[in-house]
Amino acid sequence: MSPRHDQRGDRTGDRASTEETARLVRVTGALAEARPLASVSRYELVRVGEQGLMGEVLRIDGDRATLQIHEETAGLGLGEPVHPTGGSLTVELGPGLLGSILDGVGRRLELLQEVSGPYLRPGLAAPTLDPARRWTFEPAVAPGVEVSTGDVIGTASAGNEKGRSGFVHRILVPPCMGGAGETIRGRIARIGPCRATVHEPVAELEDGRALRLAHAWPVRRPRPVGRRLESDRPLVTGQRVLDLLFPVAEGGTVAVPGGFGTGKTVVEQSLAKHAAADVVVFVGCGERGNEIAELLEEFPELEDPRTGRPLMDRSVLVVNTSNMPVVAREASIYLGITIAEYFRDQGLGVAVLVDSLSRWAEALREIGGRLQEMPGEEGYPTYLASRLGQAYERADRVETLGRPARTGALTVMAAVSPPGGDFSEPVTQATIRLAGGLWALDAELARERHFPAIDWQTSYSLFVEATAGAITDAAGEDWAELRRRCLELLQEESELREIAALIGLEALQDRDRLTLETATILREELLAQNAFDPVDAFCPVAKTCLLARLLVDLLDRGRAALDTGTQLETLDLAAARGALVRVRRAPADELETELDAARETLLRAVPETAAESRDLDGTPRATREEP
Repeated sequence: MSPRHDQRGDRTGDRASTEETARLVRVTGALAEARPLASVSRYELVRVGEQGLMGEVLRIDGDRATLQIHEETAGLGLGEPVHPTGGSLTVELGPGLLGSILDGVGRRLELLQEVSGPYLRPGLAAPTLDPARRWTFEPAVAPGVEVSTGDVIGTASAGNEKGRSGFVHRILVPPCMGGAGETIRGRIARIGPCRATVHEPVAELEDGRALRLAHAWPVRRPRPVGRRLESDRPLVTGQRVLDLLFPVAEGGTVAVPGGFGTGKTVVEQSLAKHAAADVVVFVGCGERGNEIAELLEEFPELEDPRTGRPLMDRSVLVVNTSNMPVVAREASIYLGITIAEYFRDQGLGVAVLVDSLSRWAEALREIGGRLQEMPGEEGYPTYLASRLGQAYERADRVETLGRPARTGALTVMAAVSPPGGDFSEPVTQATIRLAGGLWALDAELARERHFPAIDWQTSYSLFVEATAGAITDAAGEDWAELRRRCLELLQEESELREIAALIGLEALQDRDRLTLETATILREELLAQNAFDPVDAFCPVAKTCLLARLLVDLLDRGRAALDTGTQLETLDLAAARGALVRVRRAPADELETELDAARETLLRAVPETAAESRDLDGTPRATREEP
């Protein structure tokens, strides 16, 4: 395979044969300059040097072009040729994406390893999809049917099975790569069941255009959609602190900032495993090599709790470690989002997990510095926020193009690694301004082994009102009230602990001490989860609300008892806490039994003495007459 052959669908241009061959005149790190290159366009893909290194045009000044090179430039010399390809950086989209591990520009890493060994040599080319593998194509339309962009023409599978993820891989009429608004439209002339590779035609239009299982798409251009929909459906994460206090909507965006050691990677692995997404795209952007290696070892071994199959079967990993070329790091996020858009267009829910945006921003800073651009705050380029916005704006919930009607969603959850845990630094602040939710990780909670270490005082969600209806339908009519009461309890605890630090815990009134005890139960038994416990690692929204309801009822009953003169020491809060823990750890088939036992325990632990109390299912209960 020639290193100059473009495997991502770019058409190799012949302009160099009619014009003077461009030559390198300057090389500095990942940037180079070449001339004459007057006829190229910005972000056009080029092949640089005798090795055919992959690069993109960043700046054009007369006949001189500045290039960013996606590979190691050591050994590159002045005077080496530069060949424009006529196309931009694209990725092949089709069957075989799921389960793949790609580098930042879409090359399959296992194929590169076969050729190069453990250390990648520059100038290598590898396809995104296996060009030799054959797929079973089953048509969904007949000859004579008129189709257009987005229409489903059939399905592809590996033999008689469904796709690796358990869903059927739809084959669509691809969007047009021409100008905005252009579509592919025509009448089917030939189509039928067949075994084909991703590059062989499976159908043909009357005008002679062939339709294949795979197509290419530029990674920096958003894919067209029918229309955007309101993000009013929650993406259930299975993490109680998130689903109860800070829900995220399908098609929304969330920032997950946290310093070193706060558990960002563990949180993202839990989200990948348990979030209610059909497909997971994980982008490891500039992280440490040993951390990515550990991820690559663990991800294929994680079991998908919904199907019992490896989680990798419905995942795509895009990895670019810190020792890989910095420019490829900048492209990796666009690659991951483009792959996610492809599955969204099939009518699926896709979660994009990025770790981390800080490393991506560092790549922008390094490139901007070499371009001698005017630096902004802390040396980051002034266009940092706009670039972040371009990535975040591709998250959405949409009605896709084509027939049959389909709804898909792309949700972005991106980690940020602020130096020293300082959330006031530019990348974190720019991300917070753009994201619809903030799940801030706290180093103190992480040191206390509180997982997930979500800081409930800093975090927030702008999707609460939009998703309230759907969550209420799944969890109960009192979800909003339970959320309000839990947040109120946490705020009261924070204020009381400041007072207790001054006057001592024993000086507090019984009602305040009850608030502190109940808030401790809330933090340690409801908001904290064990990511390695087969039952507790994932918690349905309905069960989360059951636990919150038990806790709020414990607080109300305790306060009512104290109001009638009962001493705090007579309340058996330890027994009540134990009952809640047993409900939390109960598997689905034992939940009702443990819930009934917990209600009885609460009745004994906190005797009912108030004039009126609320039952655990939310309905009023008649008062008990005093003798």
